[in-house]
Amino acid sequence: MPASALAAAAAAAPATPDLSGLPGIAPVGAGPKTPLVFGHRGSSALRPEHTLASYAKAIADGADYVEPDLVSTKDGVLVARHEAFLSETTDVASRPEFAGRRTRKTIDGETHEGWFVDDFTLAELKTLRAIERIPAYRPGSAQYNGMFQVQTFEEIIDFVAAEAAARGRIIGLVPELKHSTYFASVGLPLEDRFLAILGAHDYTRRNPVEIQSFEVANLKYLRGKLGQRANLRLMQLVIGENVRPVDVAAAGGTLTFAQMCTPAGLREIAQYADVVAPPTRSIIPLKKDGSLAAPSSIVDDAHKAGLRIEPWTFRPENHFLAADFRNGAGDTARNEAGSIAEIKRYVATGLDGFFTDDPALGRAAVGA
Repeated sequence: MPASALAAAAAAAPATPDLSGLPGIAPVGAGPKTPLVFGHRGSSALRPEHTLASYAKAIADGADYVEPDLVSTKDGVLVARHEAFLSETTDVASRPEFAGRRTRKTIDGETHEGWFVDDFTLAELKTLRAIERIPAYRPGSAQYNGMFQVQTFEEIIDFVAAEAAARGRIIGLVPELKHSTYFASVGLPLEDRFLAILGAHDYTRRNPVEIQSFEVANLKYLRGKLGQRANLRLMQLVIGENVRPVDVAAAGGTLTFAQMCTPAGLREIAQYADVVAPPTRSIIPLKKDGSLAAPSSIVDDAHKAGLRIEPWTFRPENHFLAADFRNGAGDTARNEAGSIAEIKRYVATGLDGFFTDDPALGRAAVGA
């Protein structure tokens, strides 16, 4: 649906009260206060990320929320890809009809050579098929290469709504707006298109949505447009480094992520967001030998500021685990027991939720 039509649909949609849930079904978080399990790009340890197969597996394995990272096509349609760069997650490199689209771009400080989403219309993008991003670590997922399309945000909302209705439980959405500053610079701003889609779907007007970004200005803009609603949270993504968010740097500002993670910085985040989401190693850092050190104060600091804390990302392969939890099966091996044990150690610090590439293991770790 074109952005103009979406905006009109959103404007015509009747105002709805702050209600989460489907008829007769309790909203997410209404039961025991266990941490929320976010399916990172779906169940990306087991299926190619951002595909319906990945989302279906995450939901079947107990994810409370599933995550679509959102980028824009050339014709302004929001689709789910981890970033604008298509070469690692689609079969575009094998498509001779698109060989002339190969180019080099620097987006958010990273330079890639290959193919990019904003050089393709939705119709063109739909001819591509998804592939596993890290096949050396996830050969089981790579067996599904070529089977699934790139999905639009609206298709994902419809799919999640159908799954919720079929399963009799609410499934939240945790979309991330990717590269907001970049897409605005090429005439494809994300925010108003995103708002129009939220307003055009009954499911997202009524049910849990947590909106993420590593940028600051877009979250503040969304808060101004959305206000406070019972079914919505805004999530400020951060990294534990002394670098500036892309939008801050573009505007000539000085604020860094490291400053944002201080008690004063967290209090400032709480003025416009509900959640802070740091990398897991900001919560319990690693020692030089790769084992876990003592926890930092960021969980307590976030809670004192009135923020939920929901870090990213737990991955089940030995390569990604702290040394404490690896087994002798090799660097690329899947290690379910180690992943569950690592998640439990982090959950014990007081997390409100967490992202995992394997929601079944996250569900096992929280014991619910």
